[in-house]
Amino acid sequence: METTFAVLAEPARRQMLDLLRERERTVNELVEHVGLSQPAVSKHLRVLRQAGLVEVRQDAQRRWYRLQPQPLTEIEAWLAPYRRFWTDRLDALERYLDEENEEMS
Repeated sequence: METTFAVLAEPARRQMLDLLRERERTVNELVEHVGLSQPAVSKHLRVLRQAGLVEVRQDAQRRWYRLQPQPLTEIEAWLAPYRRFWTDRLDALERYLDEENEEMS
């Protein structure tokens, strides 16, 4: 099975997740917004479903897809050290600018 990173490398899949973050959607709604054919959207949804990023529920003839954010914790965990790296750098920049501002006053 592909990692969450590999699944999210595809821009169309990220766009679908952005849409599903707002609310549940049908395949046809996703087709309208993403601008791909129905078979292409369905293939991307299958990959997202296999990765655990979306789940589907059947309602009569419609299938509704919704976001499942739990697998995104893999991304969050990977980003955490980088976030700390940038936070430390930005804090140092803020201190430097404050010192420069005080010297100019």
